[in-house]
Amino acid sequence: LYDETHSRTHGKRDDLDIFSKKYASKEMAFNFSDRKKFTTWRRLWIYLAKAEKSLGLPITDAQILEMESHADNIDFAMAAEEERKLRHDVMAHVHTFAHCCPTAAPIIHLGATSCYVGDNTDLIMLRDGFDILLPKLARVIDRLANFAEKYADLPTLGFTHYQPAQLTTVGKRACLWLQDLAMDMRNLQRARDDLRFRGVKGTTGTQASFLQLFQGEHEKVEQLDNMVTEMAGFKKAYLVTGQTYSRKVDIDCLSNLASLGATVHKICTDIRLLANLKEIEEPFEKEQIGSSAMPYKRNPMRAERCCSLARHLVALMADPLQTASVQWLERTLDDSANRRISLPESFLTADIILSTLQNITEGLVVYPKVIERHIRHELPFMATENIIMAMVKAGGNRQDCHEKIRVLSQEAAAVVKQEGGDNDLLARVQRDPYFAPILGQLDALLDPKTFIGRAPQQVTRFLSEEVRPLLEPYKAKMDVKIELEL
Repeated sequence: LYDETHSRTHGKRDDLDIFSKKYASKEMAFNFSDRKKFTTWRRLWIYLAKAEKSLGLPITDAQILEMESHADNIDFAMAAEEERKLRHDVMAHVHTFAHCCPTAAPIIHLGATSCYVGDNTDLIMLRDGFDILLPKLARVIDRLANFAEKYADLPTLGFTHYQPAQLTTVGKRACLWLQDLAMDMRNLQRARDDLRFRGVKGTTGTQASFLQLFQGEHEKVEQLDNMVTEMAGFKKAYLVTGQTYSRKVDIDCLSNLASLGATVHKICTDIRLLANLKEIEEPFEKEQIGSSAMPYKRNPMRAERCCSLARHLVALMADPLQTASVQWLERTLDDSANRRISLPESFLTADIILSTLQNITEGLVVYPKVIERHIRHELPFMATENIIMAMVKAGGNRQDCHEKIRVLSQEAAAVVKQEGGDNDLLARVQRDPYFAPILGQLDALLDPKTFIGRAPQQVTRFLSEEVRPLLEPYKAKMDVKIELEL
């Protein structure tokens, strides 16, 4: 992923290397690789030269052709040696580029400052990083939407405070996850679309060097900025910058990734809790081992991995906040080393989280019989209000019925909690002569589907109105499946 010679001479970024080799996809690893970075620098120098030539500066076609022919031919060993001597990464690569482009050497980096290549390349990487993440997030949403649709009307215990509560459905619970993911989808798309190019702004953002090159012609300086911005694939450039683009931009990007991390952590924690109840499980390979000591175990390791990495993604949010807050005046260099870690790590982390979550959502296993058993254990308690209402309709007194049910419920609860027995409230109701008028209605009163309210209808409307339309731009990229090396 990184040029071998360059890694050896520059020193490996061990943390990023771990993400690249162990976790991240090839496309995201390449997006933040040194090869992508430095070939982008060269393309930015070519864009600048082309624009300057078209606006009248004495740059020849031969010089541009020479630069283009060596855009990808980087001698990393020479660049490393130059950086050792100069202690300046941009000038090291200017010299390395100039060495293989002797004709173009005099005009490489003409009028620019280091941030012309550094910051503009970062913005390109951020944009391209979002373009990698968005289809992956769309696929997760698509798989989870299919799951929600399939189980839209399967009753299951709801939980508040992680205590049994009124019933919901498996599909409706999945829609709670989907709602958060849909918010993340919109936030990532908005952050991507809000990105602008730094453009050609000079050392403190005033464009003074370019104004001098064009002998005071302001219009040409603006044209130059617009032309380079367009060649780099951006619609707009920031109108004002210091030496760098505002580090608030990094906050905007990473805060949305951190928010995605929070969403994924919640989803995967829920899956882990449900796996403990044996109601839902993540995919489990035929020969996969859950525990070296306990061969029966089926640990939710994918969900655990997502939670582990999601915490890291959320924690990375502190870096851009602190970096932006301590940038002095037009710029200080204490942002650089931090950003070289926090920006790629955030995208690399989000990338593997989404790949893993797609794998989970493509193979979620539901155990309806286990869910049904859990409902049977709790439903008699939940049905007490329905029983009271039926008795009142049959001519009973609400307060008398409430007291009867209270006493029987406490007795049944004692059997469950103190004796470890099953919930026998229904049997107690059937034996009590007081409830004779409604015995024929008990089966209907205890049908789980009468306790799920409008959950199925909510699922249908939510998927059709809010989820499916969100996925339309990514229909062509939906067929990619994820196979994880665990």
